[in-house]
Amino acid sequence: MSTLPTVQLKPGEADRVVAGHPWVYRNSVRRLTPPPVDGDLVQVKDHRQRLLGVGFFNSKSQIQVRMLAPERVMVDRAFFQQRLQAALAVRRRFMPDATSFRIVNAESDFLSGLIVDKYEDVLVVQISALGMERHKASVVAALQELLGPRAILERSDVASRAFEGLPEANGLLAGELAGPVTVQLNGLKFEADLAAGHKTGLYLDQQTNYEAVARFAKDAQVLDCFSFLGGFALHAARAGAAQVHLLDQSASATAAALRNAAANGLQARCTAETVNVFDWLKANTQAAPHEKLIPRFDLIVLDPPSFTRNRAAVPNALRGYKELHVRALKLLRRGGVLATFCCSHHVNADLFQDSVLSAAYDTRKILRRVAVYSQAPDHPIIPMIPETEYLKGFAFELVR
Repeated sequence: MSTLPTVQLKPGEADRVVAGHPWVYRNSVRRLTPPPVDGDLVQVKDHRQRLLGVGFFNSKSQIQVRMLAPERVMVDRAFFQQRLQAALAVRRRFMPDATSFRIVNAESDFLSGLIVDKYEDVLVVQISALGMERHKASVVAALQELLGPRAILERSDVASRAFEGLPEANGLLAGELAGPVTVQLNGLKFEADLAAGHKTGLYLDQQTNYEAVARFAKDAQVLDCFSFLGGFALHAARAGAAQVHLLDQSASATAAALRNAAANGLQARCTAETVNVFDWLKANTQAAPHEKLIPRFDLIVLDPPSFTRNRAAVPNALRGYKELHVRALKLLRRGGVLATFCCSHHVNADLFQDSVLSAAYDTRKILRRVAVYSQAPDHPIIPMIPETEYLKGFAFELVR
């Protein structure tokens, strides 16, 4: 390997990297010798010239280096084959029966800036970093050799690419793909528009939680808020729910969810509305003077999109979560279960649980916590990289 440009860190800035965090920020850099080319591989050293590892450099980004390895490595197709095989082994160990799952979860799999999702025999790639973009051909070749997919689709339409000086990129990278793909999750069929749907197609991070929450659905009247394609709803219906009502503001999502219900023979138990969930909850928790609101549901699922993209927005996000919880608790029958989720990294589990308990206090309810949820094992959590842990959830039984 030829000598790599060196990124030397300021005193005291090496500890995070040594502990395993893969990001080197601009304000941590002491000097560059010689100045690297954006997207190139560099070696990172501490202020005493001790090697910390290698990674991709980008002067345009606040994250100036995305670390790849603690030693010097050749970044070529063989490198990506090895990393992909290691990532796939994790999924096969912890989700042996899954046929659709996330193969690569960026920092969680030591491939910062790369996400790869597997939807049956189709792969979806999302690249958010310049260095990884430069090696796209090697990534695609390694995926073809390892999995032989019918098609590889790119959905690099994330806003974070702009911070790397990259335009959005979408399209077919290999193979052929026409129309939606039928995806199997826990034995249920879901229609996914991988070319135009939300994210890369489905919320794979909730795959294990779908079944876990469905354990509370037997004979229940279920309300699934922010239902998207019906992940929680269909699992609840299959588990024996008496009736499941889906709410989502996207007409295309509710239509797809009802098609999914029909494809699984569950249409008789599922109804849906295209509506703003906050507005629906507010309208359905209002009572005239001297009238008592009659709770209607035995299981309520709240799985909203992220309410915050930065720490400054956390207070507003917490107010939003509390409002949801107040409304949901008013509709929940005694003995019923509220399953609620937060997908914002900036709102930790303690803050999120406090928003539930604060809502319970305001509505004079007593709750028993009966389950704690996290992201599925195909979205691994590396504790030394806090950004890898974002999804948290709880199930609370309404005691009185």
